[in-house]
Amino acid sequence: MPEFTWSKQQLQAIETQGADVLVSAAAGSGKTAVLTERLLRSISAGTDVCRLLVVTFTEAAAEHMRSSIAKALRRKIADPGTDPAQIANLRAQLTKLPSANIKTL
Repeated sequence: MPEFTWSKQQLQAIETQGADVLVSAAAGSGKTAVLTERLLRSISAGTDVCRLLVVTFTEAAAEHMRSSIAKALRRKIADPGTDPAQIANLRAQLTKLPSANIKTL
């Protein structure tokens, strides 16, 4: 994903399991990157993209999030290190992404 090192707080938001996570921070602080990485890890672990709920404040932010997830999925699919058995699932999730629950308040 990003070419920088995650901060302690960002990594906590990415790696927290079994709980909802609220990511609230200033513009340009990496919220979209953190949420995209969190979602990519969840999808890569087998979560169906249509079972997720991602809420943003504007239509533009929702579309940006959807686009960021699509780019991350494409990168993961193209990565030679990705398990070939996982690629079919990632492609299926990319196909489902337009109907995923990425919404605004």
